[in-house]
Order: sequence, then structure tokens, then C-alpha cells
Amino acid sequence: MTRTLLLCVTILFAALSASAQDASDVVIPIPQQPFARAVPDFVGAPAVPNPIHAEAIPEDPFMAPNGESGVHLDAYQSDTYTIPGPLGHSPEVTSTFLAALCGTVTFDAQRRIVVVCVNVRPVLYLLDPVSLAILTRFPLPFAQSNGEFGAGGYFFLDNKDRAVIPTRTNDIWRIKEVNGSSGTTFVTDHTCSENLPSAIPSGEEILSTFPDAHGLLWFTTSGVSGSLNAHPAMVGTANPDPTDMNACAIKLYTLPSGEAIHKSFAVDPDRSRGGVFIVSDHQLYRFDAAPDGTPAVTWHEAYDRGTETKPGQRNQGSGTTPTLMGTKFVTIADNAEPRMNVNVYLRAPTVNRPRLVCSEPVFQPGTSDTFNLLIATGRSISVENNYGYTGPQDTIFGGTTTPGVTRIDLGGDGDSCHTVWNNDQESAPNVVSQMSLATGLEYTYTKDPSPSDAPQTDPWYFTAIDFHTGQTIYKVLAGTGVLYNSNYSSVYVGPDGKTAYVGVLGGLVRIHDTY
Repeated sequence: MTRTLLLCVTILFAALSASAQDASDVVIPIPQQPFARAVPDFVGAPAVPNPIHAEAIPEDPFMAPNGESGVHLDAYQSDTYTIPGPLGHSPEVTSTFLAALCGTVTFDAQRRIVVVCVNVRPVLYLLDPVSLAILTRFPLPFAQSNGEFGAGGYFFLDNKDRAVIPTRTNDIWRIKEVNGSSGTTFVTDHTCSENLPSAIPSGEEILSTFPDAHGLLWFTTSGVSGSLNAHPAMVGTANPDPTDMNACAIKLYTLPSGEAIHKSFAVDPDRSRGGVFIVSDHQLYRFDAAPDGTPAVTWHEAYDRGTETKPGQRNQGSGTTPTLMGTKFVTIADNAEPRMNVNVYLRAPTVNRPRLVCSEPVFQPGTSDTFNLLIATGRSISVENNYGYTGPQDTIFGGTTTPGVTRIDLGGDGDSCHTVWNNDQESAPNVVSQMSLATGLEYTYTKDPSPSDAPQTDPWYFTAIDFHTGQTIYKVLAGTGVLYNSNYSSVYVGPDGKTAYVGVLGGLVRIHDTY
């Protein structure tokens, strides 16, 4: 059986099996790889907390608390938690089988999971954080997608527990929780359906949306290339009309010809600094709103976008959402050859020196790229190598990708950067990794090659790396087979400080320390 046929059969089986769970209170675990042989459930030893000291990231008053509001945890897109994560104390692993990629996990005020799971049709779920039982579900608009993670994958939870979601119909829906005697349901609270969809050119998708320092809602579109209807990406603002639940004031800015956007964006919620930071496949931008709300370019900086789409990326150009560092810097990875660079820039509106602070090459020549966000504190950055991942077919039958996780630090002078360590043992094909400042552990999701005594078995591990040294501390088997592939989803730490979650092709996996 070919790899492609095996994938199709597995996913079809998944969709048919998961339909029963949507209609009941039964939690069905994600199926393991058929005929998989036994592999270790735990590798390494429990961790001893060794905190990382870092500048606090300001809370966005228009979003849920940091660590609970979106795929990259905060407006800075830092991928860092101030709370602990699992230490590897007799961890138990459970899962829920939803036959969809549950990419963005958020937590409401009652610490329940609010997640959009994307398959043929995106669905918003409210899940119990312990049992993973479905408390309620809300189907989102169905439409053909061009394959971007947005249009449901990127969303944020606001300060009133409302999910703000770009839809596949080029709208932005705000969905609220309504608590009643029979439980919680989701209800549409606001849309921009009267005027936003008609403003987006055919073939484009709204990717991501966030509020700026003043609460104005920003969004980006993908752009359309390589066709008679080619159109560059756009940056927009949407101001919901308080008197009409289906209307928004829309303002748009069109990028230069040929530029597309494939990633999310970062916002500084501090009004004294501000700024919306967006990367296209050609340039890094800072935007600020004009007085009427129109997006205005404050500065832009070209980077080395390379000459091709490398295996491990879905487009030529940067594969990273911009990440803010402290009060001064913003960082992205480029697409340079033969080695990708991690670039750090000054983010102030104006500077009297070159905006590029430093550029540090990472990984081995010819096998170096990433399509996931950089983890960043005020002084340190972590980047993972995704080279070799073009889709789930690359990690079945024992396959995996080029290993590599690297830490880079800014120099004490703030004008240079250097590599601190490189872990060349772990292969993280596609996951958004996260770090707990409280434990000093970077949590990632790795795919080991098949062990010699278990040929063609495909184990996926929740993996903890010491951020101080780069050494792998422990690994917990999440599951085997293609349904446990994270496929550009993320790792999350639960509010209890002992639990982690990973979105995978089959649904959602929970890893919990039992003591």
C-alpha cells in the first residue's frame, strides 16, 4: 500500500469513527497505529525545576490572560508561560478523537478548553480539561479552503471569554458562551458579514486577527499568486458596529505586488510603544493605525527570502510569525541559503542606526528551515528545525525529519547575538514548541525514527528540553501513527501547572503528571 493511499484510508476511518463522539458524551481515544510494536512509554528522568528569569510580558486588556488566549499564548507571540508545566512525574496520557487538527487551544475563566478543530469543516469545541469530554460544539462556516492554517486555525479568546475567529467565508465571527440550566452553549455575538467578505478578493483567506493596544481589531489576508486573479496580501482593521451585530467599519492596506502572508502577527499592547508586526514572504513590517483606523506602514525591512520553498516550509520566505522581545526588539527567521538565519530587529518607529541588530545562522548547511514561531524572552530565542517535512507522508513507515533545536542569546551590548547550544538529537517535524519559565523546560513534540526492534512503527513523543543546557530531560509517548502527528499544531500548558496538551491530526492529546 502506498503512503498516500494509507493516509487516505486512515483519515477516512478516523472521520467515520469520530462522528459517534460528536453525538454522545463518550470520549473516544485517538486510535494507535495498526500493528505497531511496543516502544518505550517514558525515556529519561523527571525534571527538577530550574526557572528562567525574564522580563514580564504585558497583558493585553482586550484578550484573555497570557498563556490562555491563543496559539502563541500572548500578544507578543512569545510562546512562553510563567506557570509550571509537567515535570515527568509518572505521567498519564489520554486523548479525544475528533478527526480534526485541534491547533489553537485556549482556556476560559472556568479553565475549560476552548478550541477550534479544523478538518473539512472547522468546529469550535468547549471541552472538559480533565476528561476531554465535549461540553458543547459550534460548527463554523463551511467553504473551500486554500490550505492555510487560518480561516479557523488562528483565533484568540478575548477578555470576555468570546472566541474571535476568522472564517472560511472571509468573515470574522465573535462567539460567546451562554450558561443555562442545561449547561453552556455557544452563540454568535457579532460578525462582519455585511461588508467584510465582499472586500476580500476572490481566492484570498483571512488568516489571523488580534486587537491592538487601543482595542482596534486587525486582520491579515493571504494574498493570491500564480493565477490570472493574482492579488497581494492585505492588512486590515475591523471596528465592530455596536448597533448592528453583522457590520464592521473596514479599512484596508494592500501590500506591494507579489507579496503574500502565511503566518500570524504580533502586537505590543503597551500604548506607550504600540505597533503591529507583520511578516510577508518578502519583508518585515511595523504598522500603526492612522486616525481613521486605516493600517499605515511605520517601517518595513526586507530580508533574505532565499530562492526556493525548502522542504519543511509551505512557502518561500520567512516561516515564522514575528515575536516581540522585551521593549526593544522583534525577531523572525529568514529563508537564507545554505543556512537559515535568526534575525533580530529594533522595533521602535524610528531609529538612528541600522534596524537589523544581528543575524545568526542556524543548523547545518543545506538542511535548515523552520515553519514555526520562535520562542523568545527578552534576551533568548529558541528555534526548531523543520527541514524535510512536506506533509504527513514524511513521518510514516519510520520516517522523520532533520533534527535540531537551537538557543540563541543577545549579547550584553544588545548589538550582537550568538548560539548558546544546539540539540541535534531531537526531530520536531512541525510543532509549535513552548517554554515554561517556571520550570526552565522547553516543551516540544518529537518524532523518533522506528526503533530497530520495532520497524515501521511511528512513535510521537511529548519532549522536555532543558532551556539552560539544551539537553533532553524526558520524553513521554503520546501515541503511534499518523493521527498523532501535530502537523503545525502546538503544545500547550494547562492552567493547573501539571498538564500539557498537544493538538494532533486525530484531535487533542493530554499529558498529565500524576503527582
